[in-house]
Amino acid sequence: QVQLVESGGGSVQAGGSLRLSCAASVDNFSRRCLGWFRQAPGKEREGVATIQRDGSTTYADSVKGRFTISRDNAKNTLYLQMDSLKPDDTAMYYCAAMYPYMACPRDYNRYNFWGQGTQVTVSS
Repeated sequence: QVQLVESGGGSVQAGGSLRLSCAASVDNFSRRCLGWFRQAPGKEREGVATIQRDGSTTYADSVKGRFTISRDNAKNTLYLQMDSLKPDDTAMYYCAAMYPYMACPRDYNRYNFWGQGTQVTVSS
């Protein structure tokens, strides 16, 4: 059974930083595409960043240069370092994973496993 547990969310002022973690209870962690997504109240869920098995990454335009996705395969943990936070970054943040060996899909609805989310609130 796959379990993803996010942590590290909280409240911060604009310009501040947070580091989100996603602990995965899953086999073949290193062979999985992983991603971070977010959903603000009244808005659709959107992709934030993804990381492939080989470590290659993609970012939403809105977070490029401010957020960094990384993975520690030895610890089965996914991270999202968020710097220069803005009020528009306020949302529930979710991590997601694919089955092993599957590439990161463009459509977030195709991700196979999801965590419960961690809230990030950025005040101006």
